[in-house]
Amino acid sequence: MIRMMKLLLAASLAGWLGLAAAQDVEPSDMVRGGLQAIQMIDQAKVGELWDGAAAGARKRAPRADFISQVTKARAPLGAAQQRTWVAVNRQVVNDADADLTGQYVSVEYETRFANKPTAMVRELVSFHLDRDGVWRFSGYVLR
Repeated sequence: MIRMMKLLLAASLAGWLGLAAAQDVEPSDMVRGGLQAIQMIDQAKVGELWDGAAAGARKRAPRADFISQVTKARAPLGAAQQRTWVAVNRQVVNDADADLTGQYVSVEYETRFANKPTAMVRELVSFHLDRDGVWRFSGYVLR
């Protein structure tokens, strides 16, 4: 069942992000993919998001730790009230670990949450271009 969910998530995100060479990255596709990943967090589907993540992301944080960290960070904020993308960045990372090396794209959103109505919180969603040519979720950070 989990394997099927991983495949569905990867297929779902790949549908938004597509098979692409790094130079073919379409920022609007990355923004939509980032929003889809954040909506999974909004819907408490953090484990499913981790299941379809890039191998390097799964190496950095075991599933239970990822769920715990994201849930702990998001719970005090309440529901998202407004979310707008503000930046799309791409970078190349060289690492001895083949699962971590390569192209990354990060999408940054400004979000207003119910429990912080006067503050804009930055959400950063990252994707890694895996060796099979598919962009996969690789991280989520609140700033």
